[in-house]
Amino acid sequence: MLWSLSICFLSFCVLFVSAISLVITGLYFAMNELVYFIEWEVLSLNSGQIIMTFLFDWMSLIFMGFVLFISSLVIFYSDEYMGGDYNINRFIILVLMFVLSMMFLIISPNLISILLGWDGLGLVSYLLVIYYQNVKSFNAGMLTALSNRIGDVALLMAIAWMLNFGSWNYVFYLECACKSVEMLIIGWLVVLAAMTKSAQIPFSSWLPAAMAAPTPVSALVHSSTLVTAGVYLLIRFNVLLVDSIQGTTLLLFAGLTMFMAGLGANFEYDLKKIIALSTLSQLGLMMSILAMGLPKLAFFHLLTHALFKALLFMCAGAIIHNMKDSQDIRYMGGLSHQMPLTSMCFNLSNLALCGVPFLAGFYSKDLILEMASLSYINYFSFILYFFSTGLTVCYSLRLVYFSMSGEFNTFGLHPLNDEGWIMLRGMLPLSIMAVLGGCMLSWVLFPSPDMVCLPFWLKTLALSVSGLGGWIGYELSQNRVGHGLWVLRNQFISSFVGLMWFLPFISTYGVSAPSLVLGGKTLKSFDHGWSELMGGQGMYSFFSFSSKITQKWQNNDLKTYLVSFTLWVMILLFLLSF
Repeated sequence: MLWSLSICFLSFCVLFVSAISLVITGLYFAMNELVYFIEWEVLSLNSGQIIMTFLFDWMSLIFMGFVLFISSLVIFYSDEYMGGDYNINRFIILVLMFVLSMMFLIISPNLISILLGWDGLGLVSYLLVIYYQNVKSFNAGMLTALSNRIGDVALLMAIAWMLNFGSWNYVFYLECACKSVEMLIIGWLVVLAAMTKSAQIPFSSWLPAAMAAPTPVSALVHSSTLVTAGVYLLIRFNVLLVDSIQGTTLLLFAGLTMFMAGLGANFEYDLKKIIALSTLSQLGLMMSILAMGLPKLAFFHLLTHALFKALLFMCAGAIIHNMKDSQDIRYMGGLSHQMPLTSMCFNLSNLALCGVPFLAGFYSKDLILEMASLSYINYFSFILYFFSTGLTVCYSLRLVYFSMSGEFNTFGLHPLNDEGWIMLRGMLPLSIMAVLGGCMLSWVLFPSPDMVCLPFWLKTLALSVSGLGGWIGYELSQNRVGHGLWVLRNQFISSFVGLMWFLPFISTYGVSAPSLVLGGKTLKSFDHGWSELMGGQGMYSFFSFSSKITQKWQNNDLKTYLVSFTLWVMILLFLLSF
């Protein structure tokens, strides 16, 4: 136990100090507009060289700093949350491997090294999702792994196409070759890879399933690591999305993802799944603003979202921990009386998610909506943006009303308390950043203020939609609207919306079940059948029989030799007589 405590505390200290150092270095790089390429010659053989290249600019350094800052607090928080686990040291090592894979992906300007970090994230995420070793975890882990394989194959194909340029360092070819056919194909493949990793439609079903992982892992995955890898990759490849068919397609799918996740969260009662669907909605927002050609704004929202989403998951973990592993929000209620400090952090992160003025989410989210109003986009995308914003506030306030207000809805004798000081110490620094982070980042990323000039009704549309969404969320939580509307009482519509438009059945179960049956038949007939008969087992039988015959001849048994020779001569004479 002492060793597990020391590895948690040591990891926290190292990651926290590294995070502060990287953020300060990133700010220095941003102010002086520095970009460093570091090349490490791994192997040189005759004229061939294997060179590992690292890219250090303000974006990679600040993002690494944020990832390490959140990871350090998650590991510190895990010391109490995972305190009952005898193998907590194994858990911490897996989390550190996860963070290391993300670091590798962030600083790679090369598709080969990106694939190493990309696959590292996929492998370690599978190990973390199945950490609890039960049937639900195994199914969720397999779903996550198989869904992400599609993106891995797309990235491998992009690596093969990059050979047309003679190098895998994509950063040198984006500007000059963005209109070539090769780069067009690479753009499609990278967009496909990013859509699978960031769970856009039709690959969305694995994200809520991955909630089978421990809550500290969910806090890390949904804030700054796994699901943000696709967004970060497209930020680097953003030149390919401007005024192209890839950008238009991505805008459509990202908008639908945002809308579908926001709608589904209003029908969900699992605390962690509601927050997972909110992550999916925010990923759709980042992807859509990326498709419109505003990578800096997408990066801004990526960082602010990481702060309050990690806090939201950590608060949810503290509530689940105190509720003795119950995640149903219908069993909660009145938590603000029992866990006031946790409730304060929870409400703070929820309000930041809603984009309440002067919290972290407001600075990025309001700017994104204003830029969407200012841009040349069609009515459909415009409606999706603002309707999804209203849905975000709707499910957030519904969640607050269900869990925080009213009466406690389970046993009278309960263990709820706010005495988990290690978990609270992990949450409080993120609470401060959820308030101040957006303001500080806006000055760093946009030092020169720009005027967004809009009519009054467009300028106030985001706040108006948010207010309307909050009121509908309150009415839904009181079941006033639900009983009155036929749409919400219709079983098919409720199932359709609550099950993410039947995406799990279409994109995973519907595809994987026939594939697994076909794979089983192929395995039985080919691998265990003809290939065994004509391959390993057949060769073994043939050589075994031949060696026995040879051994028999080598025994120099004259009687056996003479008898067999006589038999063969008699058979030959008999045949010749005809």
